[in-house]
Amino acid sequence: MNKTELQKIFDDMDGLHVVVAGDVMLDNYWWGGVERISPEAPVPVVSLTRRESRLGGAANVALNCRALGAKVTLASIVGDDNEGRALTKLAEEAGIDTSLIAKSWRRPTTTKTRILSRNQQVLRIDDEVTDELFLEEEHPFIDMVLKYLQRVKPDVLIFEDYNKGLLKENVIKRITAHCKELGIIISVDPKQKNFLAYKDVTIFKPNLKEVREGLHMPLEQTEEKNLNEVHRKLHELLRHEITFITLSEKGVFYNNGFSSHIIPSRIRNIADVSGAGDTVIATASLVYALTKDVRLMAEISNLAGGLVCEEVGVVSIKKDKLRRESELLLC
Repeated sequence: MNKTELQKIFDDMDGLHVVVAGDVMLDNYWWGGVERISPEAPVPVVSLTRRESRLGGAANVALNCRALGAKVTLASIVGDDNEGRALTKLAEEAGIDTSLIAKSWRRPTTTKTRILSRNQQVLRIDDEVTDELFLEEEHPFIDMVLKYLQRVKPDVLIFEDYNKGLLKENVIKRITAHCKELGIIISVDPKQKNFLAYKDVTIFKPNLKEVREGLHMPLEQTEEKNLNEVHRKLHELLRHEITFITLSEKGVFYNNGFSSHIIPSRIRNIADVSGAGDTVIATASLVYALTKDVRLMAEISNLAGGLVCEEVGVVSIKKDKLRRESELLLC
C-alpha cells in the first residue's frame, strides 16, 4: 500500500457513522503524593493534588471512533445521578451524540475511581451494579435503538460488553437481527457472560483470556495452528465472518475463513494497557468498514492499540500519530 491510498483511508473515516452500544463507565483519576503511612492502618496516605474524569468502557470506544473522525452515537444506560450527568456531558463535549443514552433509577452509573501516585495505582474503587436490565428498562432501550437504526442506517454498530447488565441476550439478538436486515457491519468486543450470544456478527474480537473462558480452552500455546482451531470452534457456534483476537504483547490474530495470520506487536515503552482493547475495536471497525481488507484492519488496529499503551490511564488514539506510524511501518 502506498501513502496516498493510506491517506485516503484516514480521510474517509470522517464520512463514517458508528453506533456504539454497550456498558459505559466514568473513569475518575485522583493524583497525589505519598509521603507517609497512615497511623490508623498500614496503608499509604495520599495527599490529593489533581482530579480528572474520563470516558470509559463503551464510552471510550465511542471516543476513539470520534478521535478517528467518525460521527458517533452512543447507546447505553446511565444512572440518574451526578456521575451519569458528568459522563453525558463529557461525551457531548467530545462531539458524541448522546440521544440514545437512557437513564435508570434502578442502578448507578458505573464509576471506577483510580488513586495514583507517581503514575502508579495505589487503589481502585468501583461503584456499580451488574444485574441484567429489568424488562421495563430493556424493551424501551431496544425499541429506541431499533428505530434509530432504521431511520439513520449507520455504517457500523459496535457492541462493547463489560458484563454490566446492559447487553443481555435478547438485546444482543434483536439489535443484531436488525443490523443484518439493514446491511450494517457489526463488531463485537465480548465478555464471558454472553460470549456465545453474539451470533451472525461481522467481527468478533475477544482477547486471549476471554477465549479461554468463553470456550473453556486452556490455549497455552498461541501458535497460528491453535488459533485457527479457535476460529473453527467459534465459527461453528457463532457463524460470524471474522475472528480477531488480541494477544497482548504478542500482537493480534485474524481469520476470515480464507486467510489467517498473527501480526506481532511493535516494541513499545508500555506505560498502561488500560483501554487498549477499546482502541483496537474502534480502529478495526472503521478500517474494515472502508476497505473490507482484514489484513490491513489487523495491521492498523494493532499499531493503534500499541500507541495508547504508551500513555498512562485510559486515553483515546491520536489520529495523526496513528497515520504517521502507519505510513512509516506499512507503506
